[in-house]
Amino acid sequence: MTPLFPGGTSVSDLAVYDWECADGVHGGTPHLHTVSTEAYVVTAGRGEVHTLGAAGFARDRLEAGTVLWFSPGTIHRLVNEDGLRLLVIMQNAGLPEAGDAVLTFPADVLRDRDAYLAAATLPVGCSEDERAAAARARRDLAVTGFRRLVADAEERGGQALADFHRLAAAIVRPRVASWKELWDQTVAAETERTASQLDAIAGGDPAHLGRAAVVRTTAGPGPRAFGMCGRLRTWAPLP
Repeated sequence: MTPLFPGGTSVSDLAVYDWECADGVHGGTPHLHTVSTEAYVVTAGRGEVHTLGAAGFARDRLEAGTVLWFSPGTIHRLVNEDGLRLLVIMQNAGLPEAGDAVLTFPADVLRDRDAYLAAATLPVGCSEDERAAAARARRDLAVTGFRRLVADAEERGGQALADFHRLAAAIVRPRVASWKELWDQTVAAETERTASQLDAIAGGDPAHLGRAAVVRTTAGPGPRAFGMCGRLRTWAPLP
């Protein structure tokens, strides 16, 4: 069984969608994470990330060598100008995959959890073309909601974002108990392991160093997955 990356993080290689949006730019699906920080290490291409957070709306340039990260609650949208590729590092491995992300669908969809889940979930057991069409429709709906939210924030300031945060929290609330169980088994366990190693060294016991090892993992099989922002290649599946 492949162990976690250090610290309970996850790593993926992201080729950002080059599909055109209604506003003329190309890119991914706007969303936020409710409990996980996300980092970008740009490996190729050019583009931007558009964010809406406590400081308001912002645009940050992305090019090879850029490193940028944002905390939970930051709505972000990747814009692909020319072959944008990223290494994405996520805090709390497993929680984003378990529904930590909330897409910026229009408010009427967010208020109906069943409608939200139906719009956010991609079909299984179908062709690549059908999944691509569903991912693109999902992206387009989230872009519509994002553009409305940015306009609302220009009029009402932070209250618009706070209202979205309440809707997002309501979407994920039923999943929190299972998240905590997963977190206890992974990220918390990693933290506790480090604490015990510190105690051992402080007490003059370096026995854990005798278990030193090198771990190699491979990318998941098959074509890249349809992620929110692009096609994903992932490593190190959770135990």
